[in-house]
Amino acid sequence: MTKILMVCLGNICRSPLAEGILKSKLPQDEFIVDSAGTANYHVGSPPDKRSVAVANKYGININNLRGRQFEASDFDRFDYIYVMDSSNLSNVLSLARNEADIAKVNMILNEIYPGENFDVPDPYYSGNQGFENVYNMLNEACDIIVKKLI
Repeated sequence: MTKILMVCLGNICRSPLAEGILKSKLPQDEFIVDSAGTANYHVGSPPDKRSVAVANKYGININNLRGRQFEASDFDRFDYIYVMDSSNLSNVLSLARNEADIAKVNMILNEIYPGENFDVPDPYYSGNQGFENVYNMLNEACDIIVKKLI
Protein backbone atom coordinates (compact mmCIF):
# COMPACT_ATOMS: atom_id res chain seq x y z
CA MET A 1 0.00 0.00 0.00
CA THR A 2 1.47 3.34 -1.10
CA LYS A 3 0.65 6.28 1.18
CA ILE A 4 0.66 9.91 0.06
CA LEU A 5 0.17 13.03 2.19
CA MET A 6 -0.80 16.48 0.90
CA VAL A 7 0.18 19.45 3.12
CA CYS A 8 -0.78 23.12 3.16
CA LEU A 9 -1.06 25.73 5.92
CA GLY A 10 -4.47 25.17 7.51
CA ASN A 11 -5.64 21.95 5.83
CA ILE A 12 -8.91 23.50 4.69
CA CYS A 13 -8.25 24.78 1.14
CA ARG A 14 -5.40 23.38 -0.94
CA SER A 15 -4.41 20.10 0.72
CA PRO A 16 -7.94 18.66 1.10
CA LEU A 17 -8.56 19.58 -2.53
CA ALA A 18 -5.31 17.84 -3.54
CA GLU A 19 -6.27 14.84 -1.40
CA GLY A 20 -9.66 14.56 -3.06
CA ILE A 21 -8.29 14.97 -6.57
CA LEU A 22 -5.56 12.36 -6.14
CA LYS A 23 -7.91 9.90 -4.37
CA SER A 24 -10.29 10.16 -7.31
CA LYS A 25 -7.53 9.12 -9.73
CA LEU A 26 -5.95 6.21 -7.82
CA PRO A 27 -7.22 2.72 -6.97
CA GLN A 28 -8.38 2.83 -3.34
CA ASP A 29 -7.17 -0.71 -2.67
CA GLU A 30 -3.56 0.19 -3.54
CA PHE A 31 -3.19 3.77 -2.30
CA ILE A 32 -3.98 5.83 0.78
CA VAL A 33 -4.14 9.60 0.33
CA ASP A 34 -4.48 11.99 3.27
CA SER A 35 -3.88 15.66 4.02
CA ALA A 36 -2.64 17.85 6.86
CA GLY A 37 -1.77 21.43 7.67
CA THR A 38 1.41 22.86 9.13
CA ALA A 39 -0.61 25.11 11.47
CA ASN A 40 -3.24 24.11 14.00
CA TYR A 41 -5.77 26.82 13.12
CA HIS A 42 -8.40 24.47 11.68
CA VAL A 43 -7.89 21.13 13.44
CA GLY A 44 -11.20 19.27 13.26
CA SER A 45 -12.73 21.75 10.79
CA PRO A 46 -14.24 20.75 7.44
CA PRO A 47 -12.71 22.04 4.21
CA ASP A 48 -13.47 25.60 3.14
CA LYS A 49 -16.87 25.74 1.40
CA ARG A 50 -15.20 27.07 -1.75
CA SER A 51 -12.86 24.04 -1.90
CA VAL A 52 -15.88 21.80 -1.38
CA ALA A 53 -17.76 23.61 -4.17
CA VAL A 54 -14.96 23.38 -6.73
CA ALA A 55 -14.39 19.71 -5.86
CA ASN A 56 -18.12 19.00 -6.23
CA LYS A 57 -18.09 20.76 -9.60
CA TYR A 58 -15.68 18.07 -10.82
CA GLY A 59 -17.46 15.16 -9.14
CA ILE A 60 -15.18 14.92 -6.09
CA ASN A 61 -16.64 14.79 -2.59
CA ILE A 62 -14.39 16.17 0.16
CA ASN A 63 -17.18 16.99 2.63
CA ASN A 64 -16.12 14.29 5.11
CA LEU A 65 -12.52 15.51 5.48
CA ARG A 66 -11.41 17.24 8.67
CA GLY A 67 -8.36 19.39 9.29
CA ARG A 68 -5.42 18.00 11.19
CA GLN A 69 -1.88 19.21 11.88
CA PHE A 70 1.22 17.67 10.34
CA GLU A 71 3.40 15.87 12.87
CA ALA A 72 6.83 14.24 12.72
CA SER A 73 5.27 10.76 12.88
CA ASP A 74 3.75 11.44 9.44
CA PHE A 75 7.22 10.76 8.06
CA ASP A 76 6.81 7.18 9.30
CA ARG A 77 3.27 6.78 7.96
CA PHE A 78 3.70 8.18 4.44
CA ASP A 79 5.87 7.33 1.43
CA TYR A 80 5.39 10.69 -0.33
CA ILE A 81 4.69 14.10 1.20
CA TYR A 82 3.65 16.88 -1.15
CA VAL A 83 3.62 20.46 0.13
CA MET A 84 1.82 23.37 -1.50
CA ASP A 85 4.31 26.20 -1.00
CA SER A 86 7.77 27.15 0.24
CA SER A 87 6.51 28.04 3.72
CA ASN A 88 4.89 24.60 4.05
CA LEU A 89 8.13 23.07 2.80
CA SER A 90 10.17 24.86 5.44
CA ASN A 91 7.73 23.92 8.21
CA VAL A 92 7.62 20.24 7.23
CA LEU A 93 11.38 19.97 6.79
CA SER A 94 11.91 21.55 10.22
CA LEU A 95 10.36 18.38 11.69
CA ALA A 96 12.44 15.99 9.57
CA ARG A 97 14.62 13.72 11.67
CA ASN A 98 16.97 12.42 8.99
CA GLU A 99 17.74 12.30 5.27
CA ALA A 100 15.10 9.61 4.70
CA ASP A 101 12.41 11.98 6.00
CA ILE A 102 13.69 14.82 3.81
CA ALA A 103 13.71 12.60 0.73
CA LYS A 104 9.95 12.02 1.05
CA VAL A 105 9.08 15.73 0.73
CA ASN A 106 8.52 17.65 -2.50
CA MET A 107 6.61 20.69 -3.62
CA ILE A 108 3.62 19.47 -5.60
CA LEU A 109 4.11 21.83 -8.56
CA ASN A 110 7.58 20.35 -9.06
CA GLU A 111 5.67 17.53 -10.71
CA ILE A 112 4.69 19.96 -13.48
CA TYR A 113 7.76 22.22 -13.34
CA PRO A 114 10.64 20.06 -12.03
CA GLY A 115 13.02 21.90 -9.72
CA GLU A 116 11.24 25.25 -10.08
CA ASN A 117 9.70 25.22 -6.57
CA PHE A 118 6.61 27.16 -7.62
CA ASP A 119 3.98 27.75 -4.95
CA VAL A 120 0.34 26.77 -5.23
CA PRO A 121 -1.18 30.12 -4.22
CA ASP A 122 -3.34 30.07 -1.11
CA PRO A 123 -6.86 30.85 -2.36
CA TYR A 124 -8.28 31.56 1.11
CA TYR A 125 -8.44 35.33 0.62
CA SER A 126 -9.38 35.16 -3.05
CA GLY A 127 -12.70 34.63 -4.73
CA ASN A 128 -14.09 31.54 -6.40
CA GLN A 129 -11.76 31.93 -9.38
CA GLY A 130 -8.77 31.48 -7.07
CA PHE A 131 -10.13 28.09 -6.01
CA GLU A 132 -10.78 27.15 -9.63
CA ASN A 133 -7.20 28.08 -10.53
CA VAL A 134 -5.84 26.02 -7.63
CA TYR A 135 -8.00 23.07 -8.67
CA ASN A 136 -6.56 23.20 -12.19
CA MET A 137 -2.96 23.34 -10.92
CA LEU A 138 -3.49 20.47 -8.51
CA ASN A 139 -5.37 18.39 -11.08
CA GLU A 140 -2.49 18.69 -13.54
CA ALA A 141 0.09 17.82 -10.86
CA CYS A 142 -1.99 14.85 -9.70
CA ASP A 143 -2.22 13.52 -13.26
CA ILE A 144 1.58 13.42 -13.36
CA ILE A 145 1.79 11.79 -9.92
CA VAL A 146 -0.64 9.08 -11.07
CA LYS A 147 1.45 8.38 -14.18
CA LYS A 148 4.53 7.94 -11.98
CA LEU A 149 2.80 5.66 -9.49
CA ILE A 150 0.75 3.39 -11.72
